[in-house]
Amino acid sequence: MITKTILSLGAGYVGGPTMAKIAEKCKDVTVYVGDLNQGRINAWNSDQLPVFEPGLDEIVKKCRGKNLHFIVPTEEHYKKADMIFVSVNTPTKSYGEGAGMAADLQYWELAARGIGQYARPGTIIVEKSTVPVKTAEAISVILNSEGVRYPVLSNPEFLAEGTAMKDLENPDRVLIGHEEDEQGRMAAGELKALYARWVPEEKILLTNVWSSELSKLTANAFLAQRVSSINSISALCEKTGASVAEISRAIGTDSRIGAKFLEASVGFGGSCFKKDILNLSYLSAQFGLPEVSEYWHSVVRMNDYQQERFVKQILSEQFNTVAGKKIVILGFAFKPDTNDTRESPAIYVCKRLLEEKAHLAIVDPQALGEAKTDLKGIDENVVYTEDAYAAAEGAHALVILTHWRQFGELDYRKIYSAMKKPAFLFDGRRLLDREKMYEIGFNVYSIGAKPLKKF
Repeated sequence: MITKTILSLGAGYVGGPTMAKIAEKCKDVTVYVGDLNQGRINAWNSDQLPVFEPGLDEIVKKCRGKNLHFIVPTEEHYKKADMIFVSVNTPTKSYGEGAGMAADLQYWELAARGIGQYARPGTIIVEKSTVPVKTAEAISVILNSEGVRYPVLSNPEFLAEGTAMKDLENPDRVLIGHEEDEQGRMAAGELKALYARWVPEEKILLTNVWSSELSKLTANAFLAQRVSSINSISALCEKTGASVAEISRAIGTDSRIGAKFLEASVGFGGSCFKKDILNLSYLSAQFGLPEVSEYWHSVVRMNDYQQERFVKQILSEQFNTVAGKKIVILGFAFKPDTNDTRESPAIYVCKRLLEEKAHLAIVDPQALGEAKTDLKGIDENVVYTEDAYAAAEGAHALVILTHWRQFGELDYRKIYSAMKKPAFLFDGRRLLDREKMYEIGFNVYSIGAKPLKKF
């Protein structure tokens, strides 16, 4: 079979960019990106895309209406598809067995039942969502229960938000897990042929389905573990006078360790790390491995500790009260170059400050709409703005929660002059030169370094 038509179920942070890249590279393939949310589809068909990623807008505008189409899927779209990617949301369960840890697979199962109802027999199903190991097996049972055969592949995404289009253009690897029979191997070969249009074949790795599923969870768990590990050392640095930046540089030069994901911060966020670690912890417990479960759960607990520790420092250094004080929040997205705020440390920090009766001015170049949604109902004392200088008027403190490049280029002398004194700077991303900020007049509190105080 030669793939001529692709349907993606899910038009979010994975489905949209991935399908746009496939459409760009495979101009002879018609790509339909489907979602049941009409508002989201309308946004994909507008000039204001629902997902912000550098480079995405240009590709969508180039391909949209040609071989890339954003639609609410109908029976005909299922029937026309040679290959169906499933990129639906798999959030952490908030109810019942495994609540707070296990993945909620209700949307995946609904997608699978829709495929079984409408798709042609033999259509290749590609599991793109991050799911627990053995999910593909369960989906195969659902799809093939009537004696009709659908090969199911696991093709997890390894995209970093903010660099997703670059990651798709030049991936470290493309992982394809397949069932170990002739049809499974043929399906994997078909998907491999698509990626091979632009990805070197040595980067396309074939495994069994279960190894592929577990590799995705493991990759995110290992990266998050590094963040929590260096953050634990940052707390010790603040007590001893050591510098976490110097420690990160020293250990990062060790070829056995490497420098990536050793930047101390207020904590990790995003849709994957916390969800996937909790899922891995839950799976370990379910398979009778309590020590393994506890080990991975501790990575999340360290991240929670880092966020609460940061909030307590904001409170204690401002004379144990922020009630009625104006605090500028620089950044709400969980990282720069994205509008994604899922599990952003800013949500926790802002909610805690609002509990303490602070007045917030939130500044972010892309994520203000998302911030309004995340704080809906508790934002009576919140102002949302893209103007950092206006936000600083009469403020008691600045809190940096996203390391947007724009924030590093602000005139902090001008900001300092507009603030109440003493003026406080809490740098949760180690974005600014603390010595320079101290010279300007700020009382500076930077993650992993001894505070620089004027009193």
